[in-house]
Amino acid sequence: MTMLSVPMKVLSENAVVPKNAYDGDAGVDLCSTEEVVLQPFQRQLIGTGLAVAIPRGYAGFVLPRSGTAIRQGLSLANTPGLIDSNYRGELKIAAVNLDPETPIHIMPGDRIAQLVIMGVESPAFELVEVLDDTERGEGGFGSSGVSAS
Repeated sequence: MTMLSVPMKVLSENAVVPKNAYDGDAGVDLCSTEEVVLQPFQRQLIGTGLAVAIPRGYAGFVLPRSGTAIRQGLSLANTPGLIDSNYRGELKIAAVNLDPETPIHIMPGDRIAQLVIMGVESPAFELVEVLDDTERGEGGFGSSGVSAS
């Protein structure tokens, strides 16, 4: 498997350069460069001290980490966060504390999100009068029911 080369610039002396925890991982952890206390249901933008040059034809998707989500309630206000290939600013995490009672204390170096780089297509929309029919049709938001049986 070939590796995608993604240029990365370190913007802060306490930034942590991401790497895979295990061979074959799709995502790399992004770490905080600042100390933050997120109160219950509070949102805050948290810096990573990193900037990337994602190649054209790819995009970065910032996702919550499953462990901190289930243990602490740490999630993202805009999950997934989207990093376009032409963005060159600092990667920042729109963190939210979903725990109704307990504050989350984040320290510099703490893993707060994960980044996945994926190939994306640029759509060319074609305006039409009628769309093709499908079995699902216009059914959305719960149209397939709740139970698998």
